[in-house]
Amino acid sequence: MYVYDSFDQKVVDERVAQFREQTERYLDGQLADEEFLPLRLQNGLYIQRHAPMLRIAIPYGLLDSTKLRKLAELTETFDKGYAHFTTRQNIQFNWPALEDVPDILAGLAQVQMHAIQTSGNCIRNTTTDQFAGVLRDEIADPRPWCELIRQWSTLHPEFAFLPRKFKIAVNGSPSSDRAAVRFHDIGLELVRNDVNELGFRVFVGGGLGRTPLVGQLIREFLPTQHLLSYLEAILRVYNLLGRRDNKYKARIKILVKALGADAFRDKVEAEWTYLKDGAATLTEAEVNRVAAHFIDPDYASLDDADALLAQQKVDNPAFAQWLSRNVHLHKKPGYAAVTLSIKKLGYAPGDCTADQMRSVAQLADEFSFGELRVSHEQNLILADVRQDRLFDLWEAAKLVGLATANIGTLSDVICCPGGDYCALANAKSIPIAESIQSRFDDLDYLYDLGDIDLNISGCMNACGHHHIGNIGILGVDKKGEEFYQVSLGGDSGQNARVGKILGPSFNADDIPDVVDKIVQVYVDHRHQDELFADTVERVGLEPFKERVYAKSH
Repeated sequence: MYVYDSFDQKVVDERVAQFREQTERYLDGQLADEEFLPLRLQNGLYIQRHAPMLRIAIPYGLLDSTKLRKLAELTETFDKGYAHFTTRQNIQFNWPALEDVPDILAGLAQVQMHAIQTSGNCIRNTTTDQFAGVLRDEIADPRPWCELIRQWSTLHPEFAFLPRKFKIAVNGSPSSDRAAVRFHDIGLELVRNDVNELGFRVFVGGGLGRTPLVGQLIREFLPTQHLLSYLEAILRVYNLLGRRDNKYKARIKILVKALGADAFRDKVEAEWTYLKDGAATLTEAEVNRVAAHFIDPDYASLDDADALLAQQKVDNPAFAQWLSRNVHLHKKPGYAAVTLSIKKLGYAPGDCTADQMRSVAQLADEFSFGELRVSHEQNLILADVRQDRLFDLWEAAKLVGLATANIGTLSDVICCPGGDYCALANAKSIPIAESIQSRFDDLDYLYDLGDIDLNISGCMNACGHHHIGNIGILGVDKKGEEFYQVSLGGDSGQNARVGKILGPSFNADDIPDVVDKIVQVYVDHRHQDELFADTVERVGLEPFKERVYAKSH
């Protein structure tokens, strides 16, 4: 994990002092709302439906137990004792008092955290695979590159006022896109060329929201030393040509679509001629400096515990299901990566109480070198667990409600805070998630159904990534009443595609039945071992429409 040096700490401490003074001036009436707005946004502070909302940065989703315990303390001291993990691997406080925010930021600074660039028209938190650095299918660890992007982009004066917010993701596996890079303003895939050199495949212009688009490939191979100068070229083209007259058409995806990928690429390459081999070129020493913060922990020399786990699975079928759903193979023999589900029935997806945070921190200390990650699916990961201790971890996680074996199933819902909190939302999303989770609470049935991504957003801004759920649910407003539009076939992986709208929207009470009918159609039409997404792709929407809208025929 990257550790601040004295310069980093000074920058964060000074930012806290600046915002404290700005907040005091606002509360004293010396700053008007419109004057305070850009200042608070630069510090992650929104004004929401019921209270301010503070979005806190978790760079590429990486935390340690000290940071998590501090977050628990802050939620209890300044909020309602829980917070919300987001699909950008950040965490949000939904109920802080404005006058307390400087104290919250000061508390965060004590553990090398902040809220800088978590809002506003700037480069946001760079995201990555929650299993970065530990899975066997990875070409290289994407986290050092994320950190280099973070250091380059944080408080970058040229890119502080872009046409709109800007999101970058990096993925390190050639076989699986676990960071949804094709749905980012810039998506980077680590690859190797014909002579085994490491580089990036560069996608631009992906995104969700009002105009969901899959990113376009503009460079097949970018040598690693040119990463920052090439990003700078892309940002400069966007900064110069991106629309500023209409916020709904200001994202880079609109510019890329308007110009066409080839013309956009030509402009980037032309701009890059001024930047290539310049000051932003990464030296081997600089890469090594940052990469040194992401070396492996002190792994023991172990063999895979196959015999032990086999016996434990026979003795404990529930443990076997947890292994199947929540545990991934690790690059190191004898270790595993474990996902702790925070999608237990009765809890809003993404929400985590202070007690749960402390429990996860304790599990991280006891089982995973004190480190954990946040996934964009809104779960928490212990990445370095000894296989011979998996059973102990499972038992401990059960005691604190973090061992639900539902990862990847229909009840592992991705969900934004929706109308319960968010001022932008057209409809509530958390009650919809709860109604679906209540309907599909039989884990054996969920296992029979296999992997199904179900994503819910309360509005077109798509914080719940509904466009790329195998089943997507979008809250819409119709003359002051909340309805829900359903789409099918979205995919966030290498076969990236946006889901297609099924038809007219439904009221909230209908949604569990609608999802049930969709699942029944899948069960009726699936081939053996065929996943839900593949069945939808093969049979199309018609069978689902016929079943779901049967009453109106």
